[in-house]
Parts: sequence; structure tokens; C-alpha cells
Amino acid sequence: MRLGSDQRRPVRTGWVAAFVASVLAAGVAPLPLAADAGAAVADADAAVADIAVADAAVPNPDAAGIAAAATSPTPPTAATTYANPVTAGVTDTFPDPAVIRGKDGAWYAYGTQNPVFNSQGEPGERILPILRSTDLVTWEYAGEVIQPDEVPATWRDNSRAWAPDVRYVDGEYLLTYGLSTGGLAVATAPTPTGPWTHRDELLVPSAPIDGCPTGNIDQALFTDDDGTLYLYWGSYDIVCVSELTPGAGELTGPVTQVAQGRRMEGAYVVRHDDLYYLMYSDAGCCEGAYSGYTVKVGRSESPRGPFLDDDGVDLMAESSKGGYVLTSNGNGFVGPGHHSVVTDLAGQDWMAYHAIPADDPDFPPVETRNGVLNLSKRPLMIDRLDWMDGWPVVNAGAGPSSGPQAAPVTTSAVGTTFADGSLDGWRADGDVAVAEAPDAGPYVRLDGSSLVSRVRTGGDVRAQADVRVPGADGAAGLTLGTGAHRVTAWVDRAAGELRVESGHGPRAVRAAADLPETFGYEDWSVVTLDRAGGTYTATVSADNLKDPLGTVTLRDRGRPSGNPVPVGVTARGRADADNVSLVADAEPVTERVPNPQPGALLPDASDEFDGDVVPGGPGSGWTWVRGPADGVRLEDGALAWPTQAAELHLGNNTASVLTRDAPEGDYLVETRLELDGVGVNKQAGLVLYADDDQFVKLVHSQLGLQRKPGSVAQMVEFTKEAARPTSTPPAAVYAAPMWGAAPGETTWLRLAVHEDAAHDEYEVRMASSTDGETWRWGGVWTLPSDKPLRIGLVAMNTPGAEARFAYVRTHTLDRTR
Repeated sequence: MRLGSDQRRPVRTGWVAAFVASVLAAGVAPLPLAADAGAAVADADAAVADIAVADAAVPNPDAAGIAAAATSPTPPTAATTYANPVTAGVTDTFPDPAVIRGKDGAWYAYGTQNPVFNSQGEPGERILPILRSTDLVTWEYAGEVIQPDEVPATWRDNSRAWAPDVRYVDGEYLLTYGLSTGGLAVATAPTPTGPWTHRDELLVPSAPIDGCPTGNIDQALFTDDDGTLYLYWGSYDIVCVSELTPGAGELTGPVTQVAQGRRMEGAYVVRHDDLYYLMYSDAGCCEGAYSGYTVKVGRSESPRGPFLDDDGVDLMAESSKGGYVLTSNGNGFVGPGHHSVVTDLAGQDWMAYHAIPADDPDFPPVETRNGVLNLSKRPLMIDRLDWMDGWPVVNAGAGPSSGPQAAPVTTSAVGTTFADGSLDGWRADGDVAVAEAPDAGPYVRLDGSSLVSRVRTGGDVRAQADVRVPGADGAAGLTLGTGAHRVTAWVDRAAGELRVESGHGPRAVRAAADLPETFGYEDWSVVTLDRAGGTYTATVSADNLKDPLGTVTLRDRGRPSGNPVPVGVTARGRADADNVSLVADAEPVTERVPNPQPGALLPDASDEFDGDVVPGGPGSGWTWVRGPADGVRLEDGALAWPTQAAELHLGNNTASVLTRDAPEGDYLVETRLELDGVGVNKQAGLVLYADDDQFVKLVHSQLGLQRKPGSVAQMVEFTKEAARPTSTPPAAVYAAPMWGAAPGETTWLRLAVHEDAAHDEYEVRMASSTDGETWRWGGVWTLPSDKPLRIGLVAMNTPGAEARFAYVRTHTLDRTR
């Protein structure tokens, strides 16, 4: 059901859009799925001449009947654009979304237990709510996994269900979720909406297990191409991985810690170009407009790591991390994170995640199984996930979208889900019948036969189908073209392989990869076949969630590469097929959006610390708040400042702040910082300061990890403090951080400031560097513009370290590079 009208938020582009509008205007075409680097490859050059001769000699058997249909007609009706949040008018919130395509051809999303219909006057929460969509952007409510009177016996009385993950395993839908009281639970169902059967035992108990001192929530499954099933889990502040027995029965083998960091959680692993990518969220998920959630990534050659970020920092390092995938951008959505990844029919990846509307961030107090709670609204968002230089990034680095966007490709003129039981538009060769199953609905049953579309599409294309092979000696194929022009991706049960064949008979060219011994031929699998120039790439997986069980690439440069082709399914022996599609391959977005750059230096707002007057003294341009701080001095061309036993935090405002006037208009301020000393709770860096209760700070801080006693994590910390009037009760002042890339012995810090007059706020974006050349740009905090900001420095928390600032340089903000 769809509740109420679709009340979309007014478009707020955020200051990042000022830098990226021209790039996005030219780059709305999505990115095609790249072939995995480790795929089996056959180069057909040696056979090109023979194939070319054979093709030339054999007339196209379909020329008379299909030539008129060489180009595709208008696709079936589907959304061509969308606007975030995609659950507007459907549910009030939908945190921690997990999305999968069902075998009926629709997409299903699962969310954390939350008050999804609070605005409709419904008290309490729905337990693991479910949404359904046929296009990934128009959703309807489809029920929930657990009814309030059917809570499993494995739960404690006050447990709530958090962060589901869904996969298709052994022919059924396997849902894992965390409990707020700790522990990971499992439910299975024959269809995406149930009925759900709950395991009698928790997959992981509530207490930390040997080798993994973490919060046992925020789990996700991943299947490697050898069939090994892995479980990733953990929260605040460690992520672990363990192998699972088949069917996700229990943990087996060693438990490995693969990532750690302040508030790290929500791990989700995908495979791309033969590398493993562990994406996660850090900082706070659920603090209303102060949520600092950010999605980051590390990659590895093994599902057990080590995973390194884009600076080569191990995710197990005691530091903050880079590898930004998705950050806030000042457009009215904050705290984007806890995501899943889906792929549309064109091969474009999409990130499904939640974010918080800054102007309506909080629910009133809600009665839950765990008492009355103050919860944040976290609706479902989707955005394009691009792959650039081997790294995933949302919207080419622009962050959450606001306003109309090009929608995922979810329908095809050349394709069908057989939902109406019809074979209109298709030509059968042999015994083809329409059958029906509770999960898939109508599908086609093939018995040594083929089904080919009467419509063709040319250029670079992607074909996709669901197939299964019930016969022990059977094979199911997804085809492009016909006759001698046909290329087929076979799931061959008798041979135990995924195989791509170009042509047929003795002159056929083939490439194959073995499938795991545990491959479920009798269950539905997703097969894709991409044609890009003269290269054909096939994959097979259980659910198309970027964990292929087989990948094969065949290069056949002698075959016409752009001619219009039909799509089809074929069988040797008995096989079934469903959800057949053929669409143009997604186009890559190849350029990241531009980052802020320093323009002209503004001397009146800068200081090289090479004079004779100590900052804060007469004529220095600096003034103190609670100063001068002890020990501050000019030394060797730097401002030296021992860290104070003082704070600038909520009601404890005892730290000295060295400030100077900020320029009018937009600007960028930078410093180079060295922070020595050992032990936790020391920090120094930049602030943009309105008063003690309204500022942002970007500092190198030394903090302990929650579950690692004695740890000292070197962090780049970006914190906002201001009033939080929307909380219950309203907070006079609130503080929350984001985390930047890892600092170094010397760390460069930048804050880029834009005054958004239309919304009466400053938008401040952070960046850091360890060489002064390569900058890692993070998220945006906003501050009310009712008070002017001043540029400032701090060195505080506890004594025992010294900060050395080489300079403070303020520039105009250059938006042209």
C-alpha cells in the first residue's frame, strides 16, 4: 500500500553542486559492469578467419522475419527519473536497507525495526519492514518479517531487530539480522515476503566470541567464487569475518578481524575486477541532524583481507581511514550510510542507503520493545555507484542526490518476466511451455529447445536471465544472436562449468570456468552476458549481488560486434528460464566531480608564523578566547602550542581558542600541523568559531578504540557543535563527529566554506592530506549563519603533546578546477 501523497522534499543541491553541475550534466549515463580481471579468457584471434568465412557463408536464418525489427521499440512503462528519498509518501523511515531482486522479477527491500507509519498515527514499530518495487524507485509496502506476537524465542524481552541482510541461498531467501541486545539471527522463506521460518539458535551469540571483541550486529553475507560463504559482522569499533557452513548453519574455521575504527560498522563486501571491497559506515548513524555517518571502503585480494584504503592504510590500523564512497554534501540530507548494493539490468551498480532529512530529522518519543526511545528518521535513498580508477564512489563523488535523477534501467523492450503467461514476441524452437512456481510466478520450461526474441538491439548490450537446470545431464544457455551468429553463455551441469561459446560445431570458440562443487544447479541462478565490441563476458551468481560464482570472458574480434541481435534462452535436456532481458550496456562515468581548490591567497586572513609578534599579541591579527594559552610561542618558523588540560565541548568550555577574522564570501582555510606526544585524548587543529556552543573543528586527535583497551588511534576528526532544537527534549547544544583519512606525522588540514544565503547557513567541507599534494575530501557540516564565523586554532584535551602549526593560509574558493 502507498500511504498519503508523495511529498517530495524541495530540491537542495548543496554547495558541492556548485562545483559539479557541469560534470553531472555531461555524465548522467551510468557505468557498465566491468569484466572481472581474474575471469577465464579465450582469445579467438586464431580462429577469426575461419569464423568470419563461416559466418559469411551462412545466411542469417532470421533475416526475412526480423530484419524490420532491428531496433528496439519504446520500452515498457517505467520510471525514467526519480528523486530522493524514494520512500517519500510510502514510509516515514526505512533504516539500514538491504535490497534483492526476487525471482518474480521485482525488487524487495528490508529495513531495521522502526516506526514506519508514525505520521499516520500508528504507535510502535514494524519489525523488519518489507518494501516491493518493479523499478527500484517506486515502492509499496509489502509487510514485515515478524509480527509483534510472533517474536522468536531466541530474543530477549527488550530486543529489537536491526540491520537485515538478505541473500538467495540454496533456493530460498536467507535473512540475517542483528539484535539490539546483541547476537545475530537467521530466518528463511520460499518467497521474498515469507512465510518466514526462524532458526532456533542464534548464528552468533550476544556476547563477543573468541577472536572478535566487537558488538555482534550489522552482519552481511558474501559468497566467494569457490562457493565459500562468509559472514562479516561487528560494530563499535571492530569488523570480523568467518566462514560459514553451507546454508549459513554456523561459523566454522578461524575468526579474523579485518577492520577497526571509531564507530565502524555496517560492513558489506562485493567483488569487482577480481578484488574484494569491504565497504562500511563510520561515525554516528542515528543522531538526527548531527549524524556523521559516512561510507568508506578498503580493498583486498582476499575475502579475509588485509583491506587497504586508497592511501594504502590497512583497515586494521589504529587510525581513521579514507576511501570515501559516500559523504554528506550539504544538500539537506545528513548521515548517509548503512548500505547495500544492487545492479540494474544495464549492469549499472546502485547503492541503497539511508540518510536523514536535516529539516525534519527526528521522531517524537516512540514506544518500543526497549521502552520509549528518541529515534531519527532515516528514509530509503538510492544513487548511482560508479567505479573509478578501481574504487567505488557514489555519483562520481557528488554524494547524495537531490532533485530529479536518471532512474535505474529495470525494464526492456527485448525481454519479459512471463508474468502474463504469454510468449508473444518470442519464437520457440522445440518444446517450450509456460509453467508457474510460488516464488518465480510464470516461467518457461525448456526441453532441448530454445526461445528467441523477435526484437533485436544493437551496439554494446547486456543480456540477463534467471535459469535452473533440474536434469543431471542438462545445461541452460543465455544467447545473443542466432544460428552461426549466436553467442551462448552456458550453465552446464554435466560439465560443471560456466562456458561461453561463439558459433557452433567444430569452428566454435569457447572459454570456460569451473563452477563450485556446491553450485545449486536445481536452484535459480542469475546469468548475465555482456557484449562490448568483440568481447563477451558472462557471469553467474545466486542473486546478482556482486558475488559471482563464475566469470568467463571470450574475445572474438572476427564476429560483427555492433549488429542488432535478439536475446534468447536455450537448453540441452531439461532447463527453466525466467526474467529475460536485453538492454544497452550502461555507459561509464569516467571523471570524478571537481573538489574545492584554493584560489587567490588572502593575506589579511593568513599568517606564515615567521614574524616577531606572537599570535594574540598587539598587531598580530589574532585574538584569544581564554588566553593566552601557556607555552604558546613562535619557534623555527612555526607556532608551537602545548596541548592544554582543557575542553571545548558542550558545557565544558575551558580551552583557549586563538581566532582571527574570516573573509567575506566563500573561502578555503588551510594549515600544516605536527602533533607529537603519546597517549589518548589529545587534539589540535582548525576551528571555525562563532562562540563556545557554535563551531566546527577539524583536528588531529588521539583517541582510544572502544573495544581495544590501551589503543591509541590517530584520527582526523571533523566535529560540529551547535543547538539541536529538533531533539526530544530540545538540546541547547550538541556535538558529533565525522572521521577523515588517517593523519601522518605531518598533516595538512583544509576547511572549505560556502555561505548558503537561501537556507541561512554555512556549509563547511573538510579535507586532509599527509603530503600537501593529495587531498582526501570528506563530508559537509552546516552551521547557522546567524553569527559570523572566525578562523581559529586549538590544542587541547590533556597535556603531554605539542602542536606545531607551520602556517594558516586563507584563500578564495576556486570553483573552476
